[in-house]
Amino acid sequence: MPPPIASAAGFGISYRALADADLPFIAELYASTRREEVARTGWPEAMREAFLRQQHEAQHRHYTQHYTDAEWLVIEARGEPIGRLYLLPGASNLHIVDISLLPVHRGAGLGGAILADVIAMAGAAGQTVSIHVEKTNPARRLYARLGFAMIADRGVHDLMRTAAPASPDLTAS
Repeated sequence: MPPPIASAAGFGISYRALADADLPFIAELYASTRREEVARTGWPEAMREAFLRQQHEAQHRHYTQHYTDAEWLVIEARGEPIGRLYLLPGASNLHIVDISLLPVHRGAGLGGAILADVIAMAGAAGQTVSIHVEKTNPARRLYARLGFAMIADRGVHDLMRTAAPASPDLTAS
């Protein structure tokens, strides 16, 4: 089930299930998150783009093989795809496999609003939220502001997780 749209309501977004027809968009979205890094290689543009396509295919294959129970969502704004949100539900933890937005939609609060909605949904179910974050990802500051803390060093990535939600006081009247 997609997260409720509460904090993100002001951005006019919706979620829908990923379809095979979305794969070109998802490949371009992935490339948009890595282009700057790959540009530093000095490779010719055609080689960089081929590398990004190959890396996206490898990532997509890994995700679909290792996160078979995940929910694959496309984030839309006014009917146009602008991002992806992949969620893996568990008994006590909701794992964010991936969250990405097109560059024009980054840095304006939408990602934080989506994450706040995911955290609220998980908290209502008594779950924590976790995500693997690259050590150099500037979004780490956002995750920290939202209550994520590093719980495991996984080399290039850190596993970050929210604190356990407060248990309801069942003795209060």
